[in-house]
Formats: sequence, structure tokens, C-alpha cells
Amino acid sequence: MKSILKTVEIHSKEDMDIINITEDVQKLVESTGLSHGTIHIMTKHTTSGITVNEGLPDIETDLVNMLQRLVPRKCNYQHARFLHSDGQMAVNGYSHLRSALIGKDTFFPLHEGKMVMGSRQTIYFIDMDGPLLREYVVHVMGE
Repeated sequence: MKSILKTVEIHSKEDMDIINITEDVQKLVESTGLSHGTIHIMTKHTTSGITVNEGLPDIETDLVNMLQRLVPRKCNYQHARFLHSDGQMAVNGYSHLRSALIGKDTFFPLHEGKMVMGSRQTIYFIDMDGPLLREYVVHVMGE
């Protein structure tokens, strides 16, 4: 069994940015040459998430609206405090909580060199604290 780990850089352009990474992940998986196994996609940040949903603009808008409604930007978050490790005030408690709702990763089977996905499934990287340079990893294990 082989294990191939690739790190991908991504630039978010907005405070909350939903980025379709499906095609990039599929190409990366195909480039491994593996035919059967599993694919794990994970964000490396505590204020971003990875999710799978139907790839439609209205779903993307609904996701943003839901997160803003459930976890408003302006609230009395405990995280709004001085962080000695950063030497500054933490002002992004909402981003951490939104990320916790979305989750950090997803898995797909690999069969005959292709990701096994539903016809309407789209993989999204969601940055909740942008715009920033971000990274996610794709781990392909198999034969």
C-alpha cells in the first residue's frame, strides 16, 4: 500500500470565501497513479473548513447566510482577549466557531483511479477569516 500526501495552497479573497476545490482535488488524485484506496481532504487551519454539498450558487449563498445567522460576527465571545502567543487581541472567535460547525475534513473512496462521488457533490474549502493564504492537504492511500 502507498501513502501520498500533497499540500495545496489556496488564496481566499473575502472574509468568508467558499472555494470549489473539486476539480483540483480530482486532478491531484489522478496524478498519484493509484487505483484503489481512500482519499482524505483536510484543512490545516482552525478558522476554515472542508465540506461537501451541491455545487450551486444558491447553496453557496445559503451556507454563508446560515453561518452568519448562527454565529454572528459581533457577539461577546470569550476568545475576544489578548493572546500572549500572538502579541495582539483575538478578534476572530466567530471564525473558529463557524469552522467548528463546518468541520475540517472529508473522505472519499478511490476506485479504478477515480474518486467515488455523487453526481451533484462538490468539495468546498471555506475560509471564515480571510482573505488569507491557506493550505489544505490531500492524502491518498491505496494501491
